[in-house]
Amino acid sequence: VKLVESGGGSVQAGGSLRLSCETSGYTLGTIVMGWFRQAPGKEREGIATIDSRDKTTYADAVKGRFTISKAGNALMLQMNSLKPEDTAIYYCAASWSRRARDAVVAGHAPRPEDFDYWGQGTQVTVST
Repeated sequence: VKLVESGGGSVQAGGSLRLSCETSGYTLGTIVMGWFRQAPGKEREGIATIDSRDKTTYADAVKGRFTISKAGNALMLQMNSLKPEDTAIYYCAASWSRRARDAVVAGHAPRPEDFDYWGQGTQVTVST
């Protein structure tokens, strides 16, 4: 199982970025995938997740601005109306756990402890 993120960069507030996570070793249709982020000095937080049936959930902080989707065997995150507080390292992750699946059904944002496989992260910086 391998996850590789790309698409990060620097953008001004109000701008957009599109992150991609190339996956290998499995098919996206069998698992729960999530996007997480970690800002300096803060804990890693879950921001979006999508399950095998394409049901999605979002953290309140990004709802209405970010969109998670799949494109073949890649996981995408479209980020619009970016704010300085969105600055962080962004990670994609994969999980086969029942807890991760149940969280999506319940409409909860993903929790890092429910995910087993992680990419190396990509930096997103939003300036004023």
